[in-house]
Amino acid sequence: MTTQFAKQGETERKWYVLDADGIALGRVATEAARLLRGKHKPIYTPNVDAGDFVIVVNAAKAVLTGNKPEQKLYRWHSGYPGGLKSMTYKKLMATRPRKAMEHAVKGMLPHNKLGSALYRKLKVYDGPAHPHKAQKPEIWTMK
Repeated sequence: MTTQFAKQGETERKWYVLDADGIALGRVATEAARLLRGKHKPIYTPNVDAGDFVIVVNAAKAVLTGNKPEQKLYRWHSGYPGGLKSMTYKKLMATRPRKAMEHAVKGMLPHNKLGSALYRKLKVYDGPAHPHKAQKPEIWTMK
């Protein structure tokens, strides 16, 4: 008996919808990263994109526990001297709510070309509506 490895293009891709309403940001992000990688499939291969498409709805309603909304900082650099910028989670959710979910999922994916390909299969929306009805997405219940 030999081990079966997935090859690029041989896997069947499905579309899943994750509802983040009232669920912790990290729990939704880990489940989305797991689906994007394909770890829920028996044919999972670490170096092959065997994952599915993931639609995260209600990203604006994801919650953080404790004092994290006031203390959690998102930092980036403009590239110029003294160009370090930062923003709290609370302010980020007020201005661009989907950015927090995208940032959390991207950090859980591989940091290479494979991770970039996986990240392109993530679709995040602030509210309950999404334009992917034609793909017939399935509702994914988180455990």
